Amino acid sequence: MSNHEPPQHLHLLESFEAGWDGLHLIYELEPADEIPETQFAQHLIIIALDDFRGSYTLNGRWQHIDYTKGDIGIFPASQPFPKAQVDREVPIIDLFVERATLTRAAHECVNTDQIELVPQLKLRDPLISHMGLALLAELEAAGADSRLYAESMATALCVHLLRRYSSRQQQLKDYTGGLPKYKLRQVVSYIHENLDQNLTLAELSAVVQMSPHYFASLFKQSTGLTPHQYVIKSRIEKAKQLLVRRDLTLVEICQEVGFESQSHFTRVFRKHTTTTPKVYRDRL
Repeated sequence: MSNHEPPQHLHLLESFEAGWDGLHLIYELEPADEIPETQFAQHLIIIALDDFRGSYTLNGRWQHIDYTKGDIGIFPASQPFPKAQVDREVPIIDLFVERATLTRAAHECVNTDQIELVPQLKLRDPLISHMGLALLAELEAAGADSRLYAESMATALCVHLLRRYSSRQQQLKDYTGGLPKYKLRQVVSYIHENLDQNLTLAELSAVVQMSPHYFASLFKQSTGLTPHQYVIKSRIEKAKQLLVRRDLTLVEICQEVGFESQSHFTRVFRKHTTTTPKVYRDRL
């Protein structure tokens, strides 16, 4: 390789300012260059968005792998990311999963001892690929309003990683029957009383003293919706009620129902009602 400064990794979008907890996303253009051996504090999942050749130094030798769009690599935090080369500029999604996030999901396993992810240089996993693209789309559309969605997806992603790519075959507990009615009333009441807040999955599950995965599974069984879907639906219904009042501006209504961006509020409202808040109000 030449002695010039390493080329810049152009980050097209990243989740850090959106306040995601336990999972971070970087959508970047990976330059054609050498990447030094690196020790990441988080588990790293790389999703290729185009074709390229990646080369890794393993046991003192270069190993060359041809990636196609949708291919995935999994690099556990317990092991250093090997020195690598990329043969061309390529768009990729990097998902950084905090160790604590995986550990919390591991509490749902029947056997929790010696849980460790197995490195995967290249594999096809449509579910992980779909999750990555869905997270990217949500971050791009919702910005800071994407937090609850990202946390819900992080929980589902960790459960999938433990089931498929753990050093030991993990059997996760199955939950059936939905939430007890009194717990459902508790969390639904909490949601409706705090729609103006940036609700999180950890916060909602703590209301009923359950783990996030346990809570999310039973909540969906009880309501037919994920926590994120239910919160969005509740925000739109409250927005409709507030639009009847002429003393509130659209900006004030946006804030009352927990959207940080008016453009995102308008986009979500249109998705659920096929019209904008302004047109909806004008028709009343």
